Amino acid sequence: MFQHKKILLAIGGGIAVYRIAELARLLIKQGAHIRCVMTESACAFVTPLTFEALTGEKVHRHLFDLTLEREMGHIQLVRWADVVVIAPATANLIAKLTHGIADDLLSTMMQACDVPVLLAPAMNTSMWESAATQRNIQQLKTSGFAILAPNDGFLACGEHGSGRLPEPQNIADAILPLLMPQNLSDEHWVINAGPTEEPWDAVRLLTNRASGTLGARLAQIAAAMGARVSLIAGPRTPEFGHGIQRDNVQTAEEMLLVCEHRGRACDVFVATAAVSDFRFVDISQEKMKRGDTTQLAVSLTSNIDIVAHIAAMQERPKKVVAFAVESSNHLAFAKDKMLQKGVDAIVANDVQNMGNNHAGGWWLDHHSQSTLENSSKYEFAQQIVHKIMEIPS
Repeated sequence: MFQHKKILLAIGGGIAVYRIAELARLLIKQGAHIRCVMTESACAFVTPLTFEALTGEKVHRHLFDLTLEREMGHIQLVRWADVVVIAPATANLIAKLTHGIADDLLSTMMQACDVPVLLAPAMNTSMWESAATQRNIQQLKTSGFAILAPNDGFLACGEHGSGRLPEPQNIADAILPLLMPQNLSDEHWVINAGPTEEPWDAVRLLTNRASGTLGARLAQIAAAMGARVSLIAGPRTPEFGHGIQRDNVQTAEEMLLVCEHRGRACDVFVATAAVSDFRFVDISQEKMKRGDTTQLAVSLTSNIDIVAHIAAMQERPKKVVAFAVESSNHLAFAKDKMLQKGVDAIVANDVQNMGNNHAGGWWLDHHSQSTLENSSKYEFAQQIVHKIMEIPS
């Protein structure tokens, strides 16, 4: 996700510093190159050696490091970075950044920073909610800083309220939009994802092996590129990304209703969900007993084809993309489905992709056909997003 991206972690002083070690490890695992700057108060909570061991890089602490300052090190640090992440951003650091105070390495380098900056504040609730901090936060937002508000919960001081450092994955999700071109900033994307579940009795369901990962990744990438994204998520669909409107549904009928509502006149509708073709005619509110039965006849009725229905709506989305999951004759079946459903493009892939972390397949539209390389589902989703962008509106 962050392959070859250069991220400068600017670490403020607070008990949440230990969570930044987890963040560094997460970003490195996703391909980022990390360097760290620590304030003196941050070093009181976690030693620089921890971050040097994690990143394999020297931790920068002192403004008057003679070796570095011969090369104007405080300027070179921010010029090296693609993005700066200040976490935990303390009330003191926030005030310094707001008023242009430069009295240590971190605050001084920020005076020369011209790359995107994300602040992840963490502090006591009273400090976070104080008039001064909120005034400073608003001024930093106006100045172009991205702010990830702290979470609610129990704080290290024993109080409960706003001020907890956001989870490392949430911070990583908030970094992504700062590294991607905002080519979709005027668009509304609607994506359905995951399986549906059709109840039979109080405990039994008709469902499938879909994980919802690909749809969630598509939502993440579209949101990171500036789109307003609505994700209609079937059971077990994971949560990726930042700023995504999510509707959780269970059955095909529930998914249809939300897709109709969200998808009306949107810019892009992407149907990745593995929607059940059938549902039970008779649903028992109690658990059915086996008894002495050795054979059982079950009546099913068909569900509406959601993507075909959306493509035929009067207020149709500008672009409708379907998916065809097949076990054989992938391209032939996908081409037939594209024509039958009235969609603008279709992604053909194999049933073996369901539930796996990697996927590959083919892209078909009314003008072209191409291979989508087998890769991680994040990279696979990236390929699909770029193909969708190429469809004429």
